[in-house]
Amino acid sequence: MTVPRLCAVVPTHDHWQVLGKVVECLLEAGLPVFIVDDGSGDAARVAIAALAAPPRVVVARHAGNQGKGAAVLTGFTLAGAAGFTHAVQVDADGQHDLSVLPRLLVAARSHPDALVCGDPIFDASAPAARRIGRQITRFWAAIETLCRRLPDTMCGLRVYPLGPVGRLASRKRLGRRMDFDTDILVRLVWAGVPIARVPVAVRYRADNFSNFALFADNWRISRMHARLVMALPLHAARLLRHRPVVFDA
Repeated sequence: MTVPRLCAVVPTHDHWQVLGKVVECLLEAGLPVFIVDDGSGDAARVAIAALAAPPRVVVARHAGNQGKGAAVLTGFTLAGAAGFTHAVQVDADGQHDLSVLPRLLVAARSHPDALVCGDPIFDASAPAARRIGRQITRFWAAIETLCRRLPDTMCGLRVYPLGPVGRLASRKRLGRRMDFDTDILVRLVWAGVPIARVPVAVRYRADNFSNFALFADNWRISRMHARLVMALPLHAARLLRHRPVVFDA
């Protein structure tokens, strides 16, 4: 078994206030970090660029905002070119309790063929609308994969095996914005990639803000689910023969 080479990919658009702490946690876990600045404004751009410390922290920038998914895929490309086999995707807003990182890394090393997904445990700070939206998209993902045991499909803390991701991205145009997390998870399940679940505490900070565009991103996510449901008949027979592998790590 090949020993995974792990790094971290952090997409960000105007989130910089706690990004230094996020990067510090990742470095302490032994992870080189690729930050992708997705067209942030001037103040954030300067703060993000100041975190660069090659080769341990590499900062790349999109000239204009292309979306979270596009930023993550840029990070994956940089990571693969640098010889890494797995990438920990981490959101830049500090919502996820990164004390779970050792458990995620153990799961990735023990199951290098799996997509290791954080499965959020929300506290009282989570907005009701956000909880409801996640439950709706989780419902549709269960239909699209014929599997009810999937983790939260919109969680921004995961360990991706870059080989299957690269093969998938070369064949399909994946969601480029907030539709990315669910789209790639469903399509990796279709490709036969096992899914490992690891619980992670999530706290919505009072001083935080969201880049989620209420109408535009909900429309993109609705269109994504429509496309996935329409494509399901092409994958249903295989899913019924070989049930998706989802396990707790």
